[in-house]
Amino acid sequence: MNDISVQELHQRILNGDRITLIDVREVYEHEEFNIGGELAPLQSELPLKIGAMHGLEEEEIIVYCRSGNRSQMAKMMFEQSGFKNVRNLLGGMNSWKENITV
Repeated sequence: MNDISVQELHQRILNGDRITLIDVREVYEHEEFNIGGELAPLQSELPLKIGAMHGLEEEEIIVYCRSGNRSQMAKMMFEQSGFKNVRNLLGGMNSWKENITV
């Protein structure tokens, strides 16, 4: 599945679309700034989160981090576990802060 821009995700949030957001940053990063995603740090909690999401392999899932690197790894982890509709937020929260006015 294609990745998603911050502008597209922001519009979908404003539209009230049903989206599963997973924040793969660390706790302190999530506490500093977040867009409402469920926290599942890449190394410590994401593998358990993926297992708990069994049965949702067809659902759209958007993963994000600070810059898009960790979330790209998270996307691959989801895909390796059979998830078919996982999108990485391009540029992560850095891009969100630069491009979206809140």
